Amino acid sequence: MITHVLIYILSFAGIWIGSGLAIKSVERLSRSLKVSSFAVSFLVLGLFTSISELSVGINSILENDPEIYVGNLIGASIVLFMLIVPLLAIFGNSIRISPEFQGFNLPASLVVVALPVILAMDGKVGKTDSIIALALFGFLLISVQSKRGLAGKLKNISQRTGVGVGKELLRILFGVAIIFIASRFVVEQTLYFSGLLNVSAFLISLLFIAIGTNVPELSLVVRSAFMRNNQVAFGDYVGSAAFNTFLLGLLTLIYGKPVMLSNNYIASLLFLIVGLIAFYYFARTKNSISRLEGLILLGLYALFLFTEITLHKNLFFGSGH
Repeated sequence: MITHVLIYILSFAGIWIGSGLAIKSVERLSRSLKVSSFAVSFLVLGLFTSISELSVGINSILENDPEIYVGNLIGASIVLFMLIVPLLAIFGNSIRISPEFQGFNLPASLVVVALPVILAMDGKVGKTDSIIALALFGFLLISVQSKRGLAGKLKNISQRTGVGVGKELLRILFGVAIIFIASRFVVEQTLYFSGLLNVSAFLISLLFIAIGTNVPELSLVVRSAFMRNNQVAFGDYVGSAAFNTFLLGLLTLIYGKPVMLSNNYIASLLFLIVGLIAFYYFARTKNSISRLEGLILLGLYALFLFTEITLHKNLFFGSGH
């Protein structure tokens, strides 16, 4: 038992270290290519900080337990918008909503983020759901980059060569390898604990793996507070949450069969929708998320945890003596 707990902790540490390597290298690349903006962090950092979720997803398919990746992706979006973004607003003394995320892109992004929840409401995720997820994510990407002509800027990456860029790419690949190996152990240990405690693998993924795979994003909160610049972090969070929808579609297509969800997950679905509506309202009022609004969203996350643990307390603490 102690060995399994130790492996679990070390696996999350591996995800943290590997993701940290990837994020730092992407940030350095962005600076050297002079393309560090909300849109770039949305696309580049959002992709790289979603590697953890991709790795967990692929490994859960290999273990033939796809419920893990569905629970993880829904949980990850809850963690991003109700824990990590609020913490960024609290410690960074508000978040300014960048022009790329204003207007149409704000509701469009939140709809894409909410898609895993909406698509899972009937208790299964199938091929049609995955096509819808991929199509709407693609539409959002086009909409975000068109605001600042990001595609044109990114062409410079292929034209610029050099040892420095090559080193950063190697570091990113090394980070990805660490994440993938660590994620394999996370899935194995999740299956072990869900069997031992008779807890749904979906529930464990929703509450615990979702935080573990968002450790890179949590580290960005601390970094942004010291740098007094939270735009890169905020772009990363929105991008990461949107990429979760892309991953849901991609992983479901790879799995090739409908994913049936055995757990009662209505509470988590409702909380994510309420959290996104609250975020939309706050963001629209003054094009910012204030410290107080961050505290309200954080309170919603605490209520979410309390509700999930209360609803499933017999699974967490045993059926009692």
